[in-house]
Amino acid sequence: MGAGQSRSSNVLVVPQANAALDQLKYEVANELGIAIPQDGYMGNMATRDAGAIGGNITRRLVQIAEQSLAGQFK
Repeated sequence: MGAGQSRSSNVLVVPQANAALDQLKYEVANELGIAIPQDGYMGNMATRDAGAIGGNITRRLVQIAEQSLAGQFK
């Protein structure tokens, strides 16, 4: 499988969110001090680093959703 190709079966519900999710990925990686390769191929990245990025992205998305719901029900 070449660089930039993915085997993931995840499909975004809102395709326009792709750019925002990519930006979030780079922000989280930067905060954790993890360098994402310039070519976008993350096959050589340590599993621990990839998991840390994914876990922190999930944590932040849940926090955003909770804040949104809290504001909605006030």
